Amino acid sequence: MARIKRAVNAQKKRRKMLKLAKGYYGAKSKQYRAASEQVRRSLAYAYVGRKLRKRDFRRLWIVRINAAARQNGLNYSGLISGLKRAGIVINRKMLADLAVNDAKAFAQLAERVKSA
Repeated sequence: MARIKRAVNAQKKRRKMLKLAKGYYGAKSKQYRAASEQVRRSLAYAYVGRKLRKRDFRRLWIVRINAAARQNGLNYSGLISGLKRAGIVINRKMLADLAVNDAKAFAQLAERVKSA
């Protein structure tokens, strides 16, 4: 069986890794071993960050909804349970958007919740 020489593929692999490491500080952007370690870590952090972003946004929406609900004489949990009782299906992202950009509409929702 013929011997396989990896010259071209190895160069491609290294070039790809160094391209991903472009802009990193010092050796992490110049040396293959340091770059590959850092790229592996960076990709892991990015993966975790994509999961955390969803969590962080939900927390932000809840804080905004709670603040707007308190201005209308309710608290967050009372507002959410009231919306369920009233049969109003609206997600937290939209509620937070209403709270920030359309206070009148949010106040009308709060009134519907209070009556329910």
